[in-house]
Amino acid sequence: MIYRNLGRTGVKISVLGLGTMIFGVQVGEDNAIALINLAIENGINFIDTANVYGSFGEGVGRSEEIVGNALKKNGKREQMVIATKVFFDMDPNDPNAKGLSRKHILHQCDASLQRLQTNYIDLYQLHRASEVPIDETLRALDDTIRAGKVRYIGTSEFSTWQIMEALWMSDKLGLNRFISEQAFYNLTDRSIERERIPMALKYGIAIIPFSPLAGGVLTGKYARNKAYPGESRLTYDVGAQLYGPSLTETVFDLLDLLAELAESKGCTISQLALAWTMAQPGIPSVIIGPRTQEQLLDNLGALDIEVTEEDRKRIDEIAKPRQCIGDSHWHSGC
Repeated sequence: MIYRNLGRTGVKISVLGLGTMIFGVQVGEDNAIALINLAIENGINFIDTANVYGSFGEGVGRSEEIVGNALKKNGKREQMVIATKVFFDMDPNDPNAKGLSRKHILHQCDASLQRLQTNYIDLYQLHRASEVPIDETLRALDDTIRAGKVRYIGTSEFSTWQIMEALWMSDKLGLNRFISEQAFYNLTDRSIERERIPMALKYGIAIIPFSPLAGGVLTGKYARNKAYPGESRLTYDVGAQLYGPSLTETVFDLLDLLAELAESKGCTISQLALAWTMAQPGIPSVIIGPRTQEQLLDNLGALDIEVTEEDRKRIDEIAKPRQCIGDSHWHSGC
């Protein structure tokens, strides 16, 4: 396993992080715990979850509960870097049970700690930006750090100007600053290369890509004019909504090239796509979301794959730098 510093901090995290969005949805607790243990056995020390994962609006927080149960059973909490998030609606009957207000952040931080069965969160991330003034949000987050409940804070899918505003406000008010930005980034969508990655490199912000395989699109399991394979992510409603639009003709052209390159390297398409993402500048860890142990082991194989300069040039001819080639759900301006 390779370990890199989490942005400007002294904390080292594995270059592959375990994402848990489908824990409690597609992956039951026993299988999820087995995945967590296998990841740890193979050197992964970074687990990413969110208060809404496993529930998608029902307020259950099943993913956090599963992660907490796993770490309690295996006794590995202190060796792990645990990241979770706050923003989305946790109770449709309560207008204050969402967003980035002080009230919601402080309440959900305590709720996440309880579900995770831990005294502190290593990285507490804002799942999206909101209309709440950033100074209110930052003061609440700063209080969680000063109380010992949170070690570091970060963002997810913030625009460049929003991150810069937050850094300026932290400096102005003497508050703890964001150290990371979790972003949708893969070979089908490289739009963050325009501004967010250059900004991150300049100011020491760690870019942590999620969906490096575009919800399974970059595994090669989907083919032109063929039905989706059973139990794939695009066969359930949320997965189809998030990733289905990525399957454009240009993406299929990219998959053809990746299949050719992967064959020449003796690896899978997914390993090649992950290796490309891990090698991009400013990225300490890439969040993978395996559904099975076989998928996890395949993802781990990406650590042994080299992406050459010639490979990059050929990929860039199709997957244009700073652009997206899918009809991206995440970046409507693509």
